Amino acid sequence: MSLPQFQKQDILKALDYIDKNGVPSHNESIKYSLISDSGKKYPPKYVIAVARHLRYGTPITTQDFVSVDAVKRLKSLGFSFDSDFELRITKEGVTSSDKNFSLDNLSIGDSCVQIDTYFEKANGERITRHRDKGEKKKSNRSLPLLACQLYEKQLSELSDEDKANFPIYKPTNGHLITGIYPSIEEFQKARKTIEYLAYQCKDGQQLVIYSWNVFSTVLFVQECLKRFGEPGDSFVLKYCYKNEQAENDADLSDEQTAPAPTFDEQAKYSKILLQSKNLIFRGAPGTGKSYLAREIATYIVSKGKTIKYDDLSADQKKQIEFVQFHPNYDYTDFVEGLRPKINDDGTMGFELKDGVFKRFVTRARKNLENSKKSDETIKKEVGVQQSISAFFSDVKFGLDKFKTITGNEFTITNVDDDHIYISIPGNATINKLTLNLDEIRKMLMASDHKFNKVKDITSFFGKSFAAQAYSYDFAIYNEIKAKKNTNLKISATSEEEKTYVFIIDEINRGEISKIFGELFFAIDPGYRGKCGEISTQYSNLHSDPDEKFFIPENVYIIGTMNDIDRSVDSFDFAMRRRFRFIELKASDKERIKEILSDLQDKELIDRAINKMNALNKEISNVDDLNDNYQIGAAYFLKLSSVDNDFSRLWTDYLLPLLQEYVQGMYDENGIIDRFKKAYENQPSDNQGDINESAQNQG
Repeated sequence: MSLPQFQKQDILKALDYIDKNGVPSHNESIKYSLISDSGKKYPPKYVIAVARHLRYGTPITTQDFVSVDAVKRLKSLGFSFDSDFELRITKEGVTSSDKNFSLDNLSIGDSCVQIDTYFEKANGERITRHRDKGEKKKSNRSLPLLACQLYEKQLSELSDEDKANFPIYKPTNGHLITGIYPSIEEFQKARKTIEYLAYQCKDGQQLVIYSWNVFSTVLFVQECLKRFGEPGDSFVLKYCYKNEQAENDADLSDEQTAPAPTFDEQAKYSKILLQSKNLIFRGAPGTGKSYLAREIATYIVSKGKTIKYDDLSADQKKQIEFVQFHPNYDYTDFVEGLRPKINDDGTMGFELKDGVFKRFVTRARKNLENSKKSDETIKKEVGVQQSISAFFSDVKFGLDKFKTITGNEFTITNVDDDHIYISIPGNATINKLTLNLDEIRKMLMASDHKFNKVKDITSFFGKSFAAQAYSYDFAIYNEIKAKKNTNLKISATSEEEKTYVFIIDEINRGEISKIFGELFFAIDPGYRGKCGEISTQYSNLHSDPDEKFFIPENVYIIGTMNDIDRSVDSFDFAMRRRFRFIELKASDKERIKEILSDLQDKELIDRAINKMNALNKEISNVDDLNDNYQIGAAYFLKLSSVDNDFSRLWTDYLLPLLQEYVQGMYDENGIIDRFKKAYENQPSDNQGDINESAQNQG
């Protein structure tokens, strides 16, 4: 049931009522307590029940709503709770009502979330953040954004040296992080991380600083006060721990809990990927390489909020691509190549199509370029696109006739995102032509350039000779200009720069040289961007043969490979030196716990770990095998598909793999028998208890 509206005065009356009449024992709160100005504590559900009774005459009952709703409503009216803390920053120091807070341990901010932020003058006047469109009220970045808002002029006028040495954050047992950067690009050149805040000044300047958790900019804010503040000025940050926030945001009863998720492993490898650009996870089968790759990509794209791919929005999922290499995979699948198509007359032809990687890179490039454009430029582009769309929406394909400047008639037969298809009935040689829509788009964008004849187009695109298509480009350009609606309401803002992660599973199973071709150069972390641009194998077939391909700075690549795969040895050396390799071991205890946590049964997890350890120990005892042949924990997740039956897991999944390992060895059956005995000799079996106990004692 939704709660009725209340005013703060209604709640104060309820507190007076409770002071006089007390709280029934069954209405005492076991989790939340409202704190009054006098310091008294009250159960929030009962406070709401009393307030509702006093205002609407309803019975005093807490059975028809949950405490979460009560807490939300009371917080919206400005009331505080015993789980909330206040951090106050002044020139002289930083204090918090939270006994766990310390300037020497600002990393605890990873576990905290902001409730409210404001600036307070000595006379008590408060100033809050003027939020931009779409900006969240509750954000880890509200505190530094408010400081930038108040001291924008002073910060932007600092010398380069002062900006470079401006204190920002001191991690636990780490060096002081300093620096106010003029752009995201400059920041990432220095720090290679997504942990930043970008503030847009009124004069167009940017102020970019390191920012991550709720406390990561406390030193920055204090330094602002020291340099620019008045006596008595302070910044106030109200916060709580994430587990408390999760309980407020979710529909939980008093008996439920919602511990804050921790993604330490994913955060660690995310930082490695952002530093290295290209990363390959290698290791034994079942060590969770593919799962981890996707979790890292999700963690980066969600900015640390989740590792579950399904939790991402549709737009966020477009920032991640997943492919699996195999022996038949080639350049045309990955980069570009000719693909068959059926022509309008029913004949078979071929057309140039981008492969999965090139399409992905194009998407990332577009985002990076758009993020650097001004609002004015984007608004202009949107206006041009609206004019193009409006024009083609009125065209009757194949019927409406248009003329070139020389009088050649043609019709438009179709249009897509990239091309305009036209028919030229009067041309006996070439009666069909494909135009590049982007060329017309660029012409419409060039408002300061006059196109009075075809020669002007030739000059605009820097060509020595006019292409046949330019005559038709010119005709369509003039038609769009003539029908342009100047009354269109256009609203557009600059796009946020995003991170794109491309995952290649089983990267060593493909013929790397054949798949990547000339991309060996462009993929190098040191040659990202236009400094690494190359001509692709099919560049002569592009609408613009001079077009170059490059991989932008916001693209990151994760590969996975099994160490026991025979193709590992032939993995291209040129590719090896362009990737950072990280081994995931089957014996890694933290990885095992992380993977098997999905089983959600401690007894089942313990049995799985014991069986896996015993089996892997026996595998390592075989002369021709080593740690690369051990069984990873991910194999034991298959228990869910065999009704948690360890015997069926052995026969259906593990045995076929192990038989492949020992094929051709002396005494294959004997080795398999040893593997089986090791697997079965676990605490779940009586004999296994005896044997393991003896081993532990010995």
